[in-house]
Amino acid sequence: MRFALVDGTPATSIPIDDRALHYGDGLFETIAVRAARPEFLSYHVERLARGIEALAIPPQHPDVLEREVATAATKLGEGTLKLIVTRGSAERGYRAPQHARPRRLLLGYEPASLPPSWLSEGVRVRMCSTRLGHQPRLAGLKHLNRLEQILARSEWQDPTIAEGLMMDEADNVICATSANLFVVRGRELATPRVDRAGVAGVMRRVVLELAVRDGLTVAERTVQRSELLDASELMLSNSVIGLWRVRELEGRMFSDEAMWRRLSTAIAACGGRSPE
Repeated sequence: MRFALVDGTPATSIPIDDRALHYGDGLFETIAVRAARPEFLSYHVERLARGIEALAIPPQHPDVLEREVATAATKLGEGTLKLIVTRGSAERGYRAPQHARPRRLLLGYEPASLPPSWLSEGVRVRMCSTRLGHQPRLAGLKHLNRLEQILARSEWQDPTIAEGLMMDEADNVICATSANLFVVRGRELATPRVDRAGVAGVMRRVVLELAVRDGLTVAERTVQRSELLDASELMLSNSVIGLWRVRELEGRMFSDEAMWRRLSTAIAACGGRSPE
């Protein structure tokens, strides 16, 4: 970690009574920084605001967030910023304090060290046995409780496997441990619904908007495990990796890459700014 700010001030710790430590009571955004600029910043701030409203945390002023992130990105140059908003400190107990004072953390990290071949040649992916539970009130939010993803990611140690796909109890595929999923079948680009589980990723939003703009057939729907093996292409997205194509899923090889190339080109043309 290069640096850390707490409420805009350099710091190395937060109070031990912060509810994020006790209950995961808060939200976060992971923002890619390239050429000293935070990518898709307005989308990150919008999603954070939606999450804050859903959790009834006192709102953060978007101008303050954007200004602080932009300044930190200039300092970082290249890498990743993690923006965390907690409900703040409180006495013990689940009941949220009546007059909460949210705490804002901004952490700067060096660029992720990932094999270049994962972008150029595609990635190997596996299925996870850990299932995602349904909780519509939290679905879509990037809240701080990521225990399901932690358990799923602990299922493999093979460094050649980049990601694991997670399902719900009905065998519907929802996402990867840290990415959203796209499935290409025929002329359709489908991504799993995230209204009962999963995270509505910023890069997922970018890909969907670009696909619609380019006249592709797009669907946010239930995706069953059996569909994956019939797909012509599988892709994974998040704000740090952008868009990866899946080369192999548990022995099934995917050689098509036309849709991945088309969307990757469109993402690059955005230059990290929201699609117009």
